[in-house]
Amino acid sequence: MVHELPALGYDYDALEPHIDARTMEIHHSKHHQAYINKLNAALEKYPQLQGRAVADLLADLDAVPEDIRGAVRNHGGGHWNHSFFWPLLKKDVDAKGPIVEAIVAQWGSLDTFKKEFSTAAATRFGSGWAWLVLDKEKLAIMSTPNQDTPISDGTTPLLGLDVWEHAYYLLHQNKRPAYIEAFFKVINWEKVNEHYEKRKA
Repeated sequence: MVHELPALGYDYDALEPHIDARTMEIHHSKHHQAYINKLNAALEKYPQLQGRAVADLLADLDAVPEDIRGAVRNHGGGHWNHSFFWPLLKKDVDAKGPIVEAIVAQWGSLDTFKKEFSTAAATRFGSGWAWLVLDKEKLAIMSTPNQDTPISDGTTPLLGLDVWEHAYYLLHQNKRPAYIEAFFKVINWEKVNEHYEKRKA
């Protein structure tokens, strides 16, 4: 199986003015595609791995041959993280449903969760991601460096935010907090609920 770039599912300008069209186009068609190209190149050496889903590879990195393990971790992680990220973005979706109820139950309010998630995103040194995950039966906020993904640690991602500079620099320059604030205006809570209910089922 040759890994391919998934369709974005909406136009590049669909998130304006919060996330600009040019950034979305470059992020999706250039950055994400580059991760896929390099993942496919790494897997060419091991045809038996080409048929495995990237999530399966990332969930058991110790089973990946050592000489390509770094490439699978980095480029496979980049492919999986971005494929997970795109459907999480949609304007004008109300924050409601089982996941929001669970967030409020754990953090006391959606605002408190937003503050803690934003801190995790803003304080991630260098490039990486911020996540809301389900760790066994408990919600948790975490961040990962580079293109590392929570599935490699056995937790289940529900919401993720790319805080690499390529995700925001054209519009926000070095103002990562402004990008994080914009992200909270385009969270597709329907998709987050879907991830949560699937995992809880």
